[in-house]
Amino acid sequence: MSNSAASLDYRKITLDGLWHNNPALVQLLGLCPLLAVTGTVANALGLGLATLLVLLGSSFSVSLIRNHVPASVRLPAFVMIIASFVTCAELLMQAFTYELYQILGIFIPLIVTNCAILGRADAFASKHSPLPALIDAFMMGLGFTLVLVLLGALRELFGQGTLFSGMDLLFGPVAANWQITFFADFQVLILMLPPGAFFGMGIIIAGKNLIDNYLKERQQPQLIASDKTSRRVRVTN
Repeated sequence: MSNSAASLDYRKITLDGLWHNNPALVQLLGLCPLLAVTGTVANALGLGLATLLVLLGSSFSVSLIRNHVPASVRLPAFVMIIASFVTCAELLMQAFTYELYQILGIFIPLIVTNCAILGRADAFASKHSPLPALIDAFMMGLGFTLVLVLLGALRELFGQGTLFSGMDLLFGPVAANWQITFFADFQVLILMLPPGAFFGMGIIIAGKNLIDNYLKERQQPQLIASDKTSRRVRVTN
């Protein structure tokens, strides 16, 4: 095992992907599809799973060839790999979730241009072995998907008063009765439009910042107390 592999902190990789360096909340990458198609949980989950699949496949492939690709063609090679997995995801959606594919439209092919995927391929997968690359890709993709689903849930709930509508588009007839109606005849139109996505995203980012500040304030007294107890008086002749 190499020194770099031995020094990897998988807990840090997990927390970075889900929280500290979340591609949607912290890096603010992939905002175009995130804001455009998160009108419902079904749409958000469909796009999130497609992005996660591409991220896993591309990071794993980039890690495998990291020592065999010249630096001069590194980025074009990475883009070709990502485009190949996007095509696979697109064909799978056409075969099994065609109606959802039609709803998501151009935003499935646009996964190729998602900076979060190319960024992880260049910044992490190209420098690490396949297992760490897969874990990093999974956590980054999961963090991105969770933000998509949360934003979709907020917009669907307060925009049309339901949750999990249209889940049969993703999971088939078994999900036909998953819809939960909270408010009958309730619709806030702006939340179902792209401007509403900006409001929702702002609320989610503000919530994350409040939690981070709260955790930081809780840690400060503990750090001060530990610093006081760890001080030693040195006496010399």
